[in-house]
Amino acid sequence: MAKEKLIEVTNLKQYFPVKKSSWFQKEQLYVKANDGISIHINKGETYGLVGESGCGKSTLGRVILQLYPQTQGNTVYYGRTIYEYQPQYVERVLKNLDKEIGKYKKAVEKAKTDTNSVNNFPADDADRLFHQIARLTGGLFYASDLKAAGDALLEEYHAGCEVAKLAETLDVNNTASRTAYEAAEKKQADCRAKLDKLKEACKSHEGFDKAESLWDQGIDLGMLTREEGRVLRQDLQIIFQDPYSSLNPRMTVGQIISEALVAHKKFKKGSQELEDYIIDIMEKCGLDKYFIHRYPHQFSGGQRQRIGIARALALNPKFIVCDEAVSALDVSIQSQVINLLQDLKEKEDLTYLFISHDLSVVKYISDRIGVMYLGNMVESAPSERIFKNPKHPYTIALLEAIPTTEPDSKELAILEGDIPSPVNPPTGCKFHTRCKHAMDICKAECPRWREVEPEHWVACHLLDNNE
Repeated sequence: MAKEKLIEVTNLKQYFPVKKSSWFQKEQLYVKANDGISIHINKGETYGLVGESGCGKSTLGRVILQLYPQTQGNTVYYGRTIYEYQPQYVERVLKNLDKEIGKYKKAVEKAKTDTNSVNNFPADDADRLFHQIARLTGGLFYASDLKAAGDALLEEYHAGCEVAKLAETLDVNNTASRTAYEAAEKKQADCRAKLDKLKEACKSHEGFDKAESLWDQGIDLGMLTREEGRVLRQDLQIIFQDPYSSLNPRMTVGQIISEALVAHKKFKKGSQELEDYIIDIMEKCGLDKYFIHRYPHQFSGGQRQRIGIARALALNPKFIVCDEAVSALDVSIQSQVINLLQDLKEKEDLTYLFISHDLSVVKYISDRIGVMYLGNMVESAPSERIFKNPKHPYTIALLEAIPTTEPDSKELAILEGDIPSPVNPPTGCKFHTRCKHAMDICKAECPRWREVEPEHWVACHLLDNNE
């Protein structure tokens, strides 16, 4: 059975501009916190993200939630469909399909001529536009009559929106409700058949298969308006690293948890229903109900983190970024919070991105693990495979540095050297300055991100020699 994707990130880049040192400095420098990351997170799983401090783990989590506007790339959320959410960008793109594809073609031409771009922004612009448009058009990206293609796609989109609207109020025991829903489904099927006929004329184009494979109904988070992003944030939450600074000291526990509920109009402020709901959430998170009128300074670190978890859980999210949620806690408290997160995941059908620098914690909680180095993903695989059969030298080095009580274990192999500057990273593979297996090609070319085994992705030139 194929796993259902919840989040997909493609060629994600997050660059922060560095202040120029003088008036005469021409080149704008950037801190490349995330530099071309492509991963997906499946529904119902915990995806662990590990790496040394400063490698961009927390930034990635925040960019996925669009707390930082991404510099380049695409972030797609599959918890709802475009039919259900109806974001403004869908109609804008489909109504102006010829203009949007014209922008893409200009970006391609600019990428060909602007070969001296240090940050490769023109090529990234072209790639981003292609993914944004092809996700809505599929193979009709290459239609000869873009006006007709846009109209047909818009008709299918409106039909899908009607199906989604009727599905919310569908009563299978009500004949009128069922008939209306079936009629809407038939109309959408007819629209899809019309699209298939139009696509037949495009199949000969060499790029058709790639564009068609991108066609889906996920929501591109980077294309949402500010207000649309705020509304969708109830599905996408975060648990912050520091339980001491992430809670407002002037607000009680009840006010902290209720703030988002009132903002999203789930409950009326000050109502008894709101208080009952808050108490229920608190009890799920291991907090006694009489804590509701207390302030953050009256709690221990572990209790404060439980308050942060309760705040994230209050809106019934589908995806939670756990940004080093246990790193500031004592070891004994860490296990309690991790067990709480596990229990909540099973009961509430949650999906986690669990960020940590502690491999033992990640091993315990994660279904799959991604390893980051200096803004890049170097390896991603199921948890058991990462620990039993790591492929990338950096992953191996991290595992060899874990202390153990086994008497027959190898001597700790400490990875020497510091992480290079994210402002001026090394050319080629960024790890080559610290890798004992580094070759000439590692200094010249970036290794490609590829699947070496089912669900096992690696970026390393050493694997080229093994093939």
